[in-house]
Amino acid sequence: MFTPRYTPLALAVSFALAAGAAQAAPDADVAREMKQMREQLQQMQRAYEQRIAALEGRLAQAETKAVKAERTAVDASATAGEAKASAESAQASRSREPVRANAFNPEISLILTGTYNNLKKDPNSYQITGFTPTLGEVGPGSRSFSLGETELVLSANVDPNWRGVAIAALKPEGGVDMENAYIESLGLGRGFNFKAGRFFSSLGYLNEQHAHAWDFVDAPLAYKAFLGNQFGQDGVQLRWLAPTETFFEIGAEAGRGQSFPSTDRNKNGTTTGVLFAHLGGDVGPSNAWRAGLSYLGTSPKDRTYQDTDSLGAAVDDTFSGKSRLWILDGVWKWAPNGNPSVTNFTLQGEYFRRTESGTLASNSAAGACGGDCSGSYESKQSGWYLQGVYQFMPRWRAGLRHDRLDYGTVDIGLAKNGILSGSDFPIMASHNPTRNSVMFDYSPSEFSRFRLQLARDQSGLGETDNQVFLQYIQSLGTHGAHKF
Repeated sequence: MFTPRYTPLALAVSFALAAGAAQAAPDADVAREMKQMREQLQQMQRAYEQRIAALEGRLAQAETKAVKAERTAVDASATAGEAKASAESAQASRSREPVRANAFNPEISLILTGTYNNLKKDPNSYQITGFTPTLGEVGPGSRSFSLGETELVLSANVDPNWRGVAIAALKPEGGVDMENAYIESLGLGRGFNFKAGRFFSSLGYLNEQHAHAWDFVDAPLAYKAFLGNQFGQDGVQLRWLAPTETFFEIGAEAGRGQSFPSTDRNKNGTTTGVLFAHLGGDVGPSNAWRAGLSYLGTSPKDRTYQDTDSLGAAVDDTFSGKSRLWILDGVWKWAPNGNPSVTNFTLQGEYFRRTESGTLASNSAAGACGGDCSGSYESKQSGWYLQGVYQFMPRWRAGLRHDRLDYGTVDIGLAKNGILSGSDFPIMASHNPTRNSVMFDYSPSEFSRFRLQLARDQSGLGETDNQVFLQYIQSLGTHGAHKF
């Protein structure tokens, strides 16, 4: 840029001075004054030139920045275009590739359990006199060291609308039992929830919980006598949660009914139906409660159990008819200000009442049966348990449980009609089984627990079995929280 050496103002002043000098010669004062003026003009000129130079420098810097910004924008646009093209190419490539095995990331956990059992009575002869079934999972387990069921749990959201859960029980003696495998809705709305597959019924309170979540080593006598330890089936469930401050839900289930007290009928449609209702809420900041009423209706056919007749021979007795079970359950939980980490207490109980009517057949050779006879059968029986578990310090708990079954009334037509006698049905002899249990457990963390349980079991008529159980439970991997 061109910069003038003199400004217009400076030129005008110079011309005026030159004209004055031509008219007359300055004296000494005038000469001195003119010198001062020239010096001032020179200072003004230098200052003006410095300002012009500074403005030119700023303008040059601004022009340089503008050019760089333009180049950067062009480069960024090109880079973004290349990245977009690369992403589109990668996406297209992935769409052409098969889905890999690790494309999903389900929650996976493994539950390890084991026990040491010291039993006074032979567990192979264990029975709950007056009630069926007997043996199987109803018994206390084997003596000495035993590996419990190992549960492999896989669960994940399938999509925004559905969740899948699979729980495989790895049996100690070998083999795999698919304990649970179901899908469950996530977004039906209006408080509705749908489940389909194989699952533990929401009947009662304890039934829906897996064994590793129980507060004692084994299930109460009422669960053993009326549900064969735990009731599960293949079927569907629909439940509705009311939009109220107080917890209230109702639900219904329909299924094949392949487990006790039902049987697999090998027919179209359903064999078992369940209805349940739950109500609960909080009482202040430290207390919470839940109560429930459940109903199970089924029609077993050829439900068989083994017995020993009056001749000492093993016989098979078979029941066909209707079975109806009602359960009233309740639980109260206390934790100071709702914080259970230090101390807490849980009081829990359930009452069972079952009625059955139909036909009881026997292949006993005793009496007038001759190996093939049948007669009417009716029964009204009940049972209950009550337990309290207190965490008296962090990680340490103690609990007490009392179980009782009421024989009620049992009418066996074969015995009433004299074809067979009451001694031909020893398992169904009149008896009110009871059991008292005390337990202590220690949980080093939320993933592990060690338990000692002592029990005095009077399930068998005229027999008392003093039992000692040592148990460990270990959880590996992600595991969902347990229900209230």
